[in-house]
Parts: sequence; structure tokens; C-alpha cells
Amino acid sequence: MTMKVRIALAGLGFGAEFIPIYQAHPDAELVALCQRNEHSLTTIADRFQVPRRFTSYDELVADPDIDAVHINTPIPDHAAHTIAALEAGKHVACTVPMATTLDELRAIVAAAKASGRNYMMMETVVYSREYLHVRSLVDDGTIGRIQFLRGWHFQEMAGWPGYWEGLPPMHYATHAVSPVLALAGALAESVVCHGSGRISPELTAHYGSPFAVESALIALRNSNVSAEIARSLFETAHEYVEGFTVFGDRATFEWEQTQDAGHVLHVGEKPRRVEVPDFAHLLPAEVARFTTRGVYDEDNEHLSFVQGSGHGGSHPHLAHEFVRSIVEGRPAAIDAEVAANWTAVGICAHESAMRGGERVRIPDFAGELAAGKQAEAVI
Repeated sequence: MTMKVRIALAGLGFGAEFIPIYQAHPDAELVALCQRNEHSLTTIADRFQVPRRFTSYDELVADPDIDAVHINTPIPDHAAHTIAALEAGKHVACTVPMATTLDELRAIVAAAKASGRNYMMMETVVYSREYLHVRSLVDDGTIGRIQFLRGWHFQEMAGWPGYWEGLPPMHYATHAVSPVLALAGALAESVVCHGSGRISPELTAHYGSPFAVESALIALRNSNVSAEIARSLFETAHEYVEGFTVFGDRATFEWEQTQDAGHVLHVGEKPRRVEVPDFAHLLPAEVARFTTRGVYDEDNEHLSFVQGSGHGGSHPHLAHEFVRSIVEGRPAAIDAEVAANWTAVGICAHESAMRGGERVRIPDFAGELAAGKQAEAVI
């Protein structure tokens, strides 16, 4: 009999959505929760009857009875929390983005390699029902040869926690980047990005980023396909939408442009609306129900979940992949090297925009790590 993976959740805003999923998963045991606010921690832990409670993240990762940590803490803490857990011998799942600088990405890739533990970035879009449907259309030949990919994410972030204020649009770009790179089956090689429009001086002052919108063209490694992404965060009037279009020589799938407008499949020159099925059948029966409902509902809402329309039913798929990768002793689907590449696209894109559209190469994180090891061996 396989031992269950003992999991702790750190960060209980959006992170609370995963509590019942891990509790129901046949290969997992949710053993601990971590939240700095003790009142909030106690309330949530009591509600779900989770035995161990931590207000200190350092104490959490030091607990030898925890196998894996799922991190949902604020973005500025992702790198430090990930590295601390890996160095403590824990498997790590972390919400997006992986980190905020290239050096942090390098440090996480190195820590994951050195620890021998799994790292997975919990990117929702590539486990949404829309992505899974289009993946099936690519795999069965409906799309044909992919010719071009486009991703976008427009969201007004006014009123979110303070560190969001004035954030460069591309520093939170993985929802737009991930589906196009995943569908192409390639990593990003370089990026050219332009900034457009201006946000208020008050917002600009936080990060020195003046742009309302950033749009980028990505060159892919060993591929004749390119991809385009666009991202906005502030002072750009648009309904929340994150989505992608995949252009093929046989058919093109276009994500709906506004909520409930309907997705479109262009076969040749003839467009038709398509219904995207749910993919709960890919999951263990115990967690399949969570593709359509969870902790957050009309009486108990979380802004991330509400604006993202349930994140396409992705949460149980993410949790399942993380748990099964540990049980099966294999890398997670979005491992440290893939996550670093997807996250670096946004970091490098913003750098390109600040340089007036210069091409910026995406680091080869695995290659750099290997080269560093070889240099150490020579020394």
C-alpha cells in the first residue's frame, strides 16, 4: 500500500480552495495549515478540522512529518519560501509566478536540483477545461499544423494588496504565456516587447513601470512558430479575461472575447461556436467534483476565484498532478526548469519594453546550471 503524501498549505486566501481537494484525494493527507494571522488560521483550520496550525513558516518547513508544502503566500515571498522548503527536504507546489527576478529563478532551479525533491508551479490555465480541450484538438489532428499562437490576460488590479500597485504587466504574465508555450511544446528563446499607454504617476512610482499595457512577441527554441502575448493590470478598461488563440492550418480555436460570448472554432474560413466539455473524468472520483465547485461560492467569495471564473476547473487537476508526481517518483509536469522559462518570459519582456523594444534572450536555466557544475568540477 502506497503511503499518502503529507501536505501542508501555506497561505489561506486563495489557498483555502485546495483544502478540501487534498483532504479528499486518495493519495494525499492534508496535515497542516500556515497563516500569519492566527485568528484567520484558527477559523479555517477549525472549519476543516486540520490538526496542525502554524503562524511561522520557518516552523512549518522544519516539521519532519510534512512531506510537501503548497505555497499560496504573497508574490514577493515565493522565492524565499520555495527555497526554504526545498532545502528542508520538502516537495514544493507554488502558485504563480515562480519568482520576481532572474536570479531568484536560477536559485530555485538550483535548489530543486540539489534537493532531489519535486517542484511544480501551479499554473491554472494549462489545466483549465479550455486548455485541455484544445490540447485534445491538437493531439487528434483537428487543429493541424500550428502556425501561430496568441495569449492575453486583461485584469484590473485596483484594490488588491499593496504589492500589486503599479506592478509591471508582464511580471504577472504566466496565464498568457503558459498556454501558448505548452501548446507549442517548446520553451521560449527570446522576446521583444513594447509598452503602450501610461498609468498614473502614483502607480508608476512603485516599480518605475509607466506602461498600461505590454505586448510581446516570443521566439521559441527549435521551432518555426512564434507567439504573441498581451497583458494589462491598471487603468485599461476591459472585462477580466485570460485566454488564448491557436492558429492551425486546418482549424483555429479562439477563446471567447468576453464572458459567455462563446468559444469559436474556425474550420477553414467557417467559424462556429463550440461548447467546451469538462474534464473531470481525468481525475480520481474522490476529487472529480471539484472541477465545478469548491470552497468559494456565492456566500464565501475570493476575488481571485471570482474574477477567474473558477479558473476553468483547474484546481483538482493541479493538486492531482502534484501529488501523483511525488507518488510516481517523476518530475511534475510544470517542473522548475519549465516554470523558470515561463516566468522569465514576463521578466525579460518587461526589460525589453523598458529598453524600447530591444530583443532580450531568455536564460537557459538548465544549461547554466550544468555549465556551473562542470566549472566546479574543473576547479
